[in-house]
Amino acid sequence: MDAVDPLPDHPAPDAPEGKLVLLRHGETEWSRTGRHTGLTDIPLTPHGEDLARAAGELVKGYDFRLVLSSPLQRARRTAELAGLQAEIDPLLVEWDYGGYEGRTTKEIRAELGYNWTTFAHGVIRGDTPGETVEEVAARASRVLTRVLPAMASGDVALVAHGHYLRILTAVFLRQAPRFGASISLDAGSVSVLGFAREQPAILAWNHGPHLPMQPAES
Repeated sequence: MDAVDPLPDHPAPDAPEGKLVLLRHGETEWSRTGRHTGLTDIPLTPHGEDLARAAGELVKGYDFRLVLSSPLQRARRTAELAGLQAEIDPLLVEWDYGGYEGRTTKEIRAELGYNWTTFAHGVIRGDTPGETVEEVAARASRVLTRVLPAMASGDVALVAHGHYLRILTAVFLRQAPRFGASISLDAGSVSVLGFAREQPAILAWNHGPHLPMQPAES
């Protein structure tokens, strides 16, 4: 990455009272059609902008002390439309899909001849090197070392990407990174993490203007 967030001066408290609010960016043309969108910097669709505004309505009651966004325009624009003043953190970019960038799961499975998924089988080199799920989890872990101390004094928002936020949630819950495969996340959705006593917990998941009818494609 271009920069690595420094570790905090003090460790996080055992169970900070603030909430960690996750916003997945609104719809893009590639997310609408199920194409893996890692480092490709593409804009929101008009519907994606509507979803971002709706997400802003869901989060307006929180007391945000820290708001971080991926540097990619689909996340930055989502933060703006949601009414959030976000600081850019390069560690929040989406999974680098390497040679599978821009391709759908259906296309990749047809080529390979088996039921490939990013979480189970990983990606290959392409125009970018690609990342393992563990490398994405390591980035997420560094973000959480910054976020958790901030949650001692208020709420924190992260505006980022589907696969990345699912992996970050697994790390927050102290689960293996591949647990993220079990928690689908729709474009424009809002989720909330926090603590139930000292146990990290999902407080709300995948909220949007409508209940999802099927799992998100990517």
